[in-house]
Amino acid sequence: MKKLFTCISILLLFSGAVQAQLMYQPYSYQFYQKLNNSVYSPSTDLHTSIKPYLIADSSAIRPLYDSLLMLNADNTGKSWLYRKLFRQHLIEVKDKDYTFYMDYLPDLQIGRDFSEPKTVWLNTRGYQLGGTIGSNFFFYTSGYENQGVFANYENDYINKVGMIPGEAFDKSYGKPTKDWSMVTTLIGYSPGKVITIALGQDKTFIGDGYRSVLLSDYASAYPLLRLNINLGKNVQYMAMWAYMQDQNATQFNSFSNNRRKWGAFHYIDWNITNRASIGFFNALIAEEANDQGQYHGFDVNYINPVFFVSSLGPSNPAPDHTLFGFNGKYKVLDKTTVYGQFLFDQVASSDINSSSRSAWQLGFRGSDLFKVNKLNYLFEYNTSKPYTYSNQYPIVNYAELSEPLADPLGANYKEFVGILNYSIGKFDLQGQINYAKYGLNIENINYGKDITQPDNVNLPPSIGSTGQGLSTTLKYAEGTISYLLNPKYNLRIEVGGLLRQETNSVSDTKTAMITFGLRSTFRNLYHDF
Repeated sequence: MKKLFTCISILLLFSGAVQAQLMYQPYSYQFYQKLNNSVYSPSTDLHTSIKPYLIADSSAIRPLYDSLLMLNADNTGKSWLYRKLFRQHLIEVKDKDYTFYMDYLPDLQIGRDFSEPKTVWLNTRGYQLGGTIGSNFFFYTSGYENQGVFANYENDYINKVGMIPGEAFDKSYGKPTKDWSMVTTLIGYSPGKVITIALGQDKTFIGDGYRSVLLSDYASAYPLLRLNINLGKNVQYMAMWAYMQDQNATQFNSFSNNRRKWGAFHYIDWNITNRASIGFFNALIAEEANDQGQYHGFDVNYINPVFFVSSLGPSNPAPDHTLFGFNGKYKVLDKTTVYGQFLFDQVASSDINSSSRSAWQLGFRGSDLFKVNKLNYLFEYNTSKPYTYSNQYPIVNYAELSEPLADPLGANYKEFVGILNYSIGKFDLQGQINYAKYGLNIENINYGKDITQPDNVNLPPSIGSTGQGLSTTLKYAEGTISYLLNPKYNLRIEVGGLLRQETNSVSDTKTAMITFGLRSTFRNLYHDF
């Protein structure tokens, strides 16, 4: 650990000229895909796969970003009320030494689930505030207090897992009206163009697609320390340490909360050329205490900046879970990028052939489809073999609070996703289709989709191919039409429609729903599972 702090100190001292103020932009696929023209242009050499972005004044995407948020809009002659409703943050301060902004974030929806006729609704009161101090420090926090009634399939998920998908713990404990709170916060220090250190409770997404088989933003936010280092012009290194929970692991009287686990993540992104890049990823999940209640905390050997270490060598024996993989992209045309990922699970188990545990992704995305300005698109295929991400010790599965850290479908699936988005003026239209096939458990036999189950008990007599178990098909389609009111916090009027069908030999579950609402925030809310 001493060597790590020595390296960081040297980088801080020789980090180069101080850069201009950074803008922290919370990750939302709906907003980030609007940056396609700049992010995936062959004329830029940006590191695109680690999200959320910290956008500097000198960044190649800053002009487009400023345009989308109307940061340089002329407000001459506009009343105070007009500016606050449609152009500015609720509170906004800009000084040569610091900046500050704050917004109230409503997310109010009402709709109808026609499959089992009932009214669905969402009542969210939220806030966001952020800013900078000098050219080195930035901060951001958001919080949401929520109540809502969900479609039946989401309600079943919440009652089973105990979590609002990707958000937080359900405080209603199975009641029809769900109640939950969510907070994110991040403070950061960036002394120059070389290094950025961020500390807080947030999510991290690694990849260039809609899903990620390496690390996604599907699970709820977790405490983290993230270090980003630019090693020259073409190489970026990310190290992150996270503190996660498992509400289903064996509890002990000495623990007042859920069982905890540590996560260590490393990622190196290399821009080979302006068009081609490849990234190398590895992750380690380690228990804080074993199933006998023997507490050993965070071993200092986990603070290891060395990349691709299969075992980080804890001083106390522990059932660590390690994974590694690759992320790559190639800008085949000026406005089209092909991307992909591979993940290999290095878990050791005497009952499952661990060498067969893997997941991969292949897709392409771009902008101005058919030469139509601002018509963005994405098409991708994701798949994971049975039992990938799981472990014989469930405490070290690849999940946070029983929700996958990668694809929401877990493992043992094949999935296709297609998304089109078109913006014209203040109107935004988005359509999405998902088609997936996966294998569910039959009675108490574990066929490998649920990554929270131990992978060495209740197994089938033989291990088959992807989709083994109760063969199930998921069809999903969603469309939204929105009118943007204030780009600073994505305040909009939105109408949405959703169709979902999950079929197998046992059941046929259908959902047809429409919603209408006044919405805001840049958070990703997932319904496509």
